[in-house]
Amino acid sequence: MGATGGEGDGGDRSARCPGPGYQDVLDGDAAPPPPLLREEAPPPTELRDWPIDVYTSRAHHRREVEHLWRRVWQIAGRVEDVAAPGDSFVYDIADDSLIVVRTKSGALRAYHNACLHRGTRLRDEPGCLEHLRCPFHGFTWSLEGELADVPCRWDFPQIEDDAYRLPEAQVDTWGGFVFVNLDPDAAPLADYLEDLPRHFERWPLEDRFVAARVERRVACNWKVAVEAFIETFHIVGVHPANLPFFGDANSQYDVWPDRRHYDRMLNASGVPSPHVRGELSPQRIIDIAGRFGMVEPGTTIPEGSTPRAVMVEASRKRLEQDLGLDTTPFSDAEVQDVIQYSLFPNVVLFGGLGSPLFYRARPDGDDPGSCLFEVMLLLPLPEGAEKPPPATRRFLEEHEAWSDVPELSYFGPVLDEDQAIMPRVQRGLRAARKSTVSLGVYQESRLRHFRRTLDEYVPPLDPGDQP
Repeated sequence: MGATGGEGDGGDRSARCPGPGYQDVLDGDAAPPPPLLREEAPPPTELRDWPIDVYTSRAHHRREVEHLWRRVWQIAGRVEDVAAPGDSFVYDIADDSLIVVRTKSGALRAYHNACLHRGTRLRDEPGCLEHLRCPFHGFTWSLEGELADVPCRWDFPQIEDDAYRLPEAQVDTWGGFVFVNLDPDAAPLADYLEDLPRHFERWPLEDRFVAARVERRVACNWKVAVEAFIETFHIVGVHPANLPFFGDANSQYDVWPDRRHYDRMLNASGVPSPHVRGELSPQRIIDIAGRFGMVEPGTTIPEGSTPRAVMVEASRKRLEQDLGLDTTPFSDAEVQDVIQYSLFPNVVLFGGLGSPLFYRARPDGDDPGSCLFEVMLLLPLPEGAEKPPPATRRFLEEHEAWSDVPELSYFGPVLDEDQAIMPRVQRGLRAARKSTVSLGVYQESRLRHFRRTLDEYVPPLDPGDQP
């Protein structure tokens, strides 16, 4: 069927759910998919279980801080956050903190957020700056990182200006995102991304605008939050109402052997799940989809059509009316389906037009049982349209729900269902007497890929090192 980017056929379907796979769904589409969506990775074969301690151990968390978060490229924010000279924001990751700033010359810098006098945090909030001034004693640096002022300079004969430049992390951009790396010797971002940019050439994320940006604290390890979204195996348990129109077990998972930092999942919308028992008439599927805003309530399926075709038509109409998009250059799959990529260690990106989302999970300070989880809605614009100002970041308090954010539309209630399960996973992991998790060979192959790459950065603890 499809090639793995010119590296062979991924066509063995024996390891997948019986019935039509994602490529079979594409075969029936009126507007055929681009070659990218016909690519398939070889089928996975790994069987081993994976240790639980990475989710619960404080010792492992400390090792992650040192060997992962201080070594990898990671998304700190959007380019829109630092669009003009002086614009800045603070990025916290575990114990570390950076001030990302656009200098007066237009360059991006990422300074370690600590005064060189007595260590005080220089910044807590975003803002447009003229300089960086310590709130404790007033030591001041220019936006280029140069020491600009020392109160009572006569009392610091040991300070030499060149030695008191603010220390920097590496900073780069791709897809409209600002990436940072705390390791001064790390390879360039382009190497880290491998060939992921090729996958987004049809859906340039730098051209999207931030229509919603919401973050909250979740009582689970950051890896639990990431893993909750990189498989559709959980749909049958967490989102069962979606099964009549979402082909969860039909999904295609692509883990390429030579891609260390990213993988992919393709989910068909508009086809019933193999978990649905008994026959559902096409009209019944459309009626159920109408309850979720996938089509207008009362939509009637024309004779000879299919639920997927009706849902694709509704999606095209919605994109054209709401965003002014011309969807004719895009295939049915790009308009309708979930085209999802994970970028190690903690980001989930979406291609196509059907789910214009972004997810990020990161440690909540020094607590391995808590994380900060962020969702962005990244909407495409008509060609030539001016990008509106990005939505203001909203932080949800414990009593608030994702569905309280109207900008998230029908994604909000789905996120509420996802979030409800994550703390239960964390509590179960702490209570477990089995020391490992057992993962599906195919449907959870992306979790296996994630854990393999994590082990490369943070080798497993020896039994004697366990807390």
